[in-house]
Amino acid sequence: MYLASLGFQDLLVGYPTWHAEDISAVARAIAEGAQITLMIDSVDHIQQIETIASQQEVCIPVCLDLDMALSLPGLHFGVWRSPLRTLEQIRPVLNSIVAAPHVALAGIMGYEAQVAGVGDQYPKSAAKNRLVRYLKQRSIREVAARRTATLKLIESYHLPALRFVNGGGTGSLHTTRAEAGVTEITVGSGFYAPALFDNYRDFRYQAAAGFAIEIVRQAHRGIYTCLGGGYIASGAVGRDKQPQPYLPTGARLDPLEGAGEVQTPVHYPGPLKLKPGDPIFLRHSKAGELCERFKTLLLVSNGTINEEIPTYRGDGQCFL
Repeated sequence: MYLASLGFQDLLVGYPTWHAEDISAVARAIAEGAQITLMIDSVDHIQQIETIASQQEVCIPVCLDLDMALSLPGLHFGVWRSPLRTLEQIRPVLNSIVAAPHVALAGIMGYEAQVAGVGDQYPKSAAKNRLVRYLKQRSIREVAARRTATLKLIESYHLPALRFVNGGGTGSLHTTRAEAGVTEITVGSGFYAPALFDNYRDFRYQAAAGFAIEIVRQAHRGIYTCLGGGYIASGAVGRDKQPQPYLPTGARLDPLEGAGEVQTPVHYPGPLKLKPGDPIFLRHSKAGELCERFKTLLLVSNGTINEEIPTYRGDGQCFL
């Protein structure tokens, strides 16, 4: 709704919406000409949307979210998202859509997180990297087969043609785009190229964003303590979810303290003479932290700040 109010068109909401007031607001916006597609993966979702859409006398487009995890004996390689893993699980949802006059299937989505969001070239982890690469290759084949089978099932219902088939993420651009049925790929992190993507073998993106924290004291020779800095990425907590020092070259986090909510000590043995008030530049691990934490982003080109733009936090928005 916020993006629609700013003039954005053709919006796909990436996660299911349940709250009745939120769905009602979407229905009103659609009645006024907005194009907003809601995500669904259950009969309950369809029934909730149908109830509210019928009251508003509008038809709400929906996107069917598929589970793309690789399930092996004793291993779930992927994330826990949609419950729709097989055609038998998808059929009841499609039947519910057909029976709902105020709901229309606009597209399908499948996020192969185990390919797009898992690095396979971590330092000093050769055995684990080989295992992850094997699982990724197996996942790529299964994901393509699952998506193709789902499209064939939908075709058998003789519904209006899908507007889109959404797949993948930044880390699977090179594989998702090879699928003939995919019409669009979800890319967000790639525009920022955060540090997590340094740990992928098959591609390299140029670092495009980061943040600075201020040195406020020198705790020891070669150790500079900065204010704040604990902007930790989502997911299972590990060292790769911390921001990484970028400049000055050679700076590193303290292995015992890491990046902290209140302070971040940084080890720097290099030739620059650092002092309180100087910045340490870091790259965030995933793409979300900057707009969650900072009110504005500075657009820099050739060492010059060209523009300062508000983030959604800067606009006073909070979505989760």
